[in-house]
Amino acid sequence: MTDAKVGQEGTARNRIAGGVNPWLDWTSRVAIVIVYGGSALIGAASIHRLPLGSVDNLLMIAASIANVLFLGLVALTTMTRLVPTMKSKGVEMRVSALLGAFPTVALAFLPKAELGPIWSALSTTLILVGISLSIVVLRWLGKSFSILPEARRLVTEGPYRVVRHPLYLCEGIALAGVTLQVLSPLAVLIAIVVAMIQCRRMINEERILRQAFPEYDVYAAATPFLIPASLIPAGLGRRAHQAGRELSTRTIDPHA
Repeated sequence: MTDAKVGQEGTARNRIAGGVNPWLDWTSRVAIVIVYGGSALIGAASIHRLPLGSVDNLLMIAASIANVLFLGLVALTTMTRLVPTMKSKGVEMRVSALLGAFPTVALAFLPKAELGPIWSALSTTLILVGISLSIVVLRWLGKSFSILPEARRLVTEGPYRVVRHPLYLCEGIALAGVTLQVLSPLAVLIAIVVAMIQCRRMINEERILRQAFPEYDVYAAATPFLIPASLIPAGLGRRAHQAGRELSTRTIDPHA
């Protein structure tokens, strides 16, 4: 699956596979539950403070409720997920995953932009749609969910028949809405950095999946990377697919 020689490929596999320490596995689960479960409780407690009286306010309440449900579902899914059969051990893979796990935190500290009613409603709608779809995707992903690049069970049905990374796509929609609400050069810069980190996470995850599941190549050949095929011109789609495949099959540097 890579251009590496036999010895190099073995080194890369050993670096990724390794044994799964049950204590570390459950420690990471507890940490995720505390962070996401705690965030869900804080969000739920603050919903009643949101003002009523306009369509935009009602959309914001709906988006806040959806966010609480998503955070709670992440915590619940983490506790019930399968033990990984293969996981990353590289520093870069772990750092990228942790940096990308909270993509909107930095944006939340920026001042609100002065948007008109139409743009304000549009931004809130993007957040609501993105989070709501993320809930649907997370339910399909189920016990295969993880934040770090890990292989548990290959999911190819439901939204994963449309694109290989639907959860990132949905989170990107929500990120666009949040960026619009605090629109500024700094907000755009943060959003671009977040998007780059998320792209790196997707590539890292595909490296693990290709090595853990031999059938992943067949699935990837028939399924777009991130954008549904119906939205991409045929020629551009083929080039993007080839570029994504080359990145996700590139030999992993054992010293990274």
